Amino acid sequence: MKAFLTLMLVAAAFVSTAQQRPKKTVSIILDTDIGPDYDDVGAMAVLHALADKGEARPLAVIASNKHELVVPTIDVLNTYFGRPNLPTGVTKGPGVVDPAWQKWPEMLVATYPHKIQSSNDAPDAVTTYRRILAKQPNGSVTIVTVGFLSNMANLLDSKPDQYSKLDGKALVKQKVKELVSMAGAFPKGREFNVYKDSVASEKAFANWPTPVIFSGFEIGKQIKTGPRLVANQALKSPVKDVFALCMPKAKQDNDGRMSWDQTAVLVAIRGVEPYYGLKRGRFVINGGNNSWQDDPNGTHYYLTEKMPVAQVTEEIETLMMHQPTKK
Repeated sequence: MKAFLTLMLVAAAFVSTAQQRPKKTVSIILDTDIGPDYDDVGAMAVLHALADKGEARPLAVIASNKHELVVPTIDVLNTYFGRPNLPTGVTKGPGVVDPAWQKWPEMLVATYPHKIQSSNDAPDAVTTYRRILAKQPNGSVTIVTVGFLSNMANLLDSKPDQYSKLDGKALVKQKVKELVSMAGAFPKGREFNVYKDSVASEKAFANWPTPVIFSGFEIGKQIKTGPRLVANQALKSPVKDVFALCMPKAKQDNDGRMSWDQTAVLVAIRGVEPYYGLKRGRFVINGGNNSWQDDPNGTHYYLTEKMPVAQVTEEIETLMMHQPTKK
């Protein structure tokens, strides 16, 4: 009962602050399946752009997709944006292997500098999480997932180790402020990131001990980015190259690629307001499908529309055109 009351107090405090932009630099870990879709590339650009602006402090970019080119792709982007030594990791053991049908990861690793040649060469994602979280101040870390929930479930299941005497759930509860996930469709639906590893998704969201914000499928579906990026002749970047390669390959992308993952990163760093509102309750998964239960005491929240889509689109795409700060 004491633990439940503590969690309710944390959630109540979260409600009062979730709709305000954080004033402090956000310590953030990005967990991505970068590969099946290319909005992840835009999400990484947003992360690095806001880091260069002093709004975020990236602690790691970690892979939830076991495909061999996922971590090298992360390495390409981290290197381009001036953070080649940013920690990484990848799901070990059972997990999802999902390639990009447009072959853009192959293009990136053949064109841009990187050190990691295969995802197999990266450390275990859980080890990276535990090592980093153990060193952070209590309640200071935001985790944002824009892929499968495999690493979140494995982290919760992890045992005490050399980095912390706490088990995974206790470590998350102590160190993590909130989880922001591009996951689900609201008020109900079936969404890719949830159903691809539905067992992990159900375990992660049912047991996560801090507040969770969901950016649902319907939010990013309306935000189409890429045309301004590709048309910018002065820009040379791997982000532009990916969008220039992929947009012509699908008719639905003629006006830009839907930008699910960028919204999650934007909210994780800048906060919900002024972009969105919040609905509070409980996220429920059944066989990869999700539904929603309103609950005034719930610790789950999903984004609702507020700022005009065109305005959010312009802000996200401008961040995607960011070029690395010279150091």
